[in-house]
Amino acid sequence: MAFNFLTQELAIDLGTANTVIFQHDKIALDQPSIVAIDNHTNKCIAIGQKAKLMHERTNPGIKTVRPLRDGVIADFQAAEMMIRGFIREVNSKHKSLFAPNLKIVVGIPSGSTEVEIRAVRDSSEHAGGRDVFLIYEPMAAALGIGLDVEAPKGNMVVDIGGGTTEIAVISLGGIVQQDSLRVAGDVFTSDIQTYLRQQHNIRAGETTAEKIKIAVGAVIPDLDEEPEPFVVRGPNLMTAHPVEATISYQEIAHCLDKSVARIEASILHVLEQTPPELYSDIVENGIWLSGGGAQLRGLDRRLSEKVNIPFHVSEDPLRAVARGTCIALKNTDNYSFLMR
Repeated sequence: MAFNFLTQELAIDLGTANTVIFQHDKIALDQPSIVAIDNHTNKCIAIGQKAKLMHERTNPGIKTVRPLRDGVIADFQAAEMMIRGFIREVNSKHKSLFAPNLKIVVGIPSGSTEVEIRAVRDSSEHAGGRDVFLIYEPMAAALGIGLDVEAPKGNMVVDIGGGTTEIAVISLGGIVQQDSLRVAGDVFTSDIQTYLRQQHNIRAGETTAEKIKIAVGAVIPDLDEEPEPFVVRGPNLMTAHPVEATISYQEIAHCLDKSVARIEASILHVLEQTPPELYSDIVENGIWLSGGGAQLRGLDRRLSEKVNIPFHVSEDPLRAVARGTCIALKNTDNYSFLMR
């Protein structure tokens, strides 16, 4: 009698901002990557959305921790608590007498060091993973977009996540050229906070800056469909009196300009290093954008004008890496690029 029913397969996109878990081709969990910890007992109080509601609103007895920074694990203990909690949440939907054998595929940044790779593997194993496979995020993004990664032709993917921007040229199931840039969603949020301080004298938290980025985030000053300006309220830096300012998308395009320029430079650098035959494939097929950063208004237009190659935003860019990780999970025997 086979005990296959005791093996549970999970595809995890362990993101700096959000963690997405796929099970049976469906999203089983999509929560912010954040943990709330009791300072006295060092125990986990809340994870995901509940912990995010506490973020920047806690008392001295509670701290909120984002275990991942720049796409890699910065706080090993908090990461383990978070992964364990998320897996328990997924498992709670399936009642079983036995603890299932977990087969997990986890996405990691392509620029990860051996130590960073080991941290992800160890955290996943400590959280209950029996078979742990790792996949580089740009490869997972390409699979999630629907590209044939094993074909003898060049595909280029730019995955702008929360902590890192992953740029990769993929051919024959391998990454030919890649760059992992620590300029992504978190840096954009920080840019907005700095801009509000310098231009409007308003002190804004991470959560408010994130809301502004979603509401009026743009990278070009002339959009066809203009979003409504965002009204931000906060304390004046000098007087601490409450003030409010109306932020337009043109202001955000101006304040994100330097960070986006760094991504442009990195894309051009990867293209310079790309073999000419693969380069011609990329010019023909275009470059694919995925990740939360791909949702910035006008990004595909700005990059297309800068690089002279068409850029396409993938369908549901936020979950492209998670979907690709799910496809890899079903083909662990056939995909040579998966790392054990």
